Amino acid sequence: ATLPDGAEALGLAGTAPGLILRAGATVVVVLPGPPGELRRLWPNAARHGWVSEVAARNPPRNRRLLRFFGVSESAVARALEEAGGEARGVEVGICARDFEIHVDIAATVEGEDAAASLEGELALQLARHLFARDEEPIESLLLKLCIEHELTLASAESCTGGLVGARLTGIAGASQAFRGAVVAYDNDVKMRTLDVPEQLLAARGAVSAEVAEAMAHGVRQALGVDVGISITGIAGPGGGTAEKPVGLVYLHASAGQAERGRELHIPGDRTAIRDRAAAAALHLTRRVVAQSRAS
Repeated sequence: ATLPDGAEALGLAGTAPGLILRAGATVVVVLPGPPGELRRLWPNAARHGWVSEVAARNPPRNRRLLRFFGVSESAVARALEEAGGEARGVEVGICARDFEIHVDIAATVEGEDAAASLEGELALQLARHLFARDEEPIESLLLKLCIEHELTLASAESCTGGLVGARLTGIAGASQAFRGAVVAYDNDVKMRTLDVPEQLLAARGAVSAEVAEAMAHGVRQALGVDVGISITGIAGPGGGTAEKPVGLVYLHASAGQAERGRELHIPGDRTAIRDRAAAAALHLTRRVVAQSRAS
């Protein structure tokens, strides 16, 4: 391998090198693209004296994070503008991730008051959509809520094939609340395991609000839990019709006397549809559990 003039090596991740190069006041860090390799070499760059010098030239910033669900990115952008937007010493970023809208507010000491005011105004305008002020994933928030109120939950999944269960069991300590999942991909499983009536499947179809509701009730009964989550939909690329196109997904969450269903039309490929449906189901269930505890 050949180093550019003046560059230093940051080490290797397998056979992929990392490099650092200084040109006047500018420091260039070159890292491999695959995330695993990048993460292995980044600490070497962060410890390098040149990077430390660049960091020292920038004033420290305090970060505020607001996470919203159930509101569009454009609506958040409008609320941000109405709240005053960026100010001296304040930078704001908006990012959409799996139906969540993240607003990142970074402020220097000079901008602290403006950042606090902006955060408060956004939280007030979009209060019903604000669900977190940190990066804790939605599955962890749902589990904590269930554990706090001593509730058990289970999922009944068709098109997502167990993704909700996988996300929940990816959190350490999930067994304190999560009991299991039924992957009811075939209608026979929906009928035999979840007690979805055959007449309902024939009349409304497997992808319908009514079947989603029956699946949520069925998994509560089958696994003896307090909270049931269900998903049924058409993830594609085939199987869609004019009446029920690819991306049509029905969700239902059932917790005590609180019930809520949702119809989604999710764009994207099969992976995107499945991932977004699972994320939306977790958010829906969090809202229903919170509603059931408040009532």
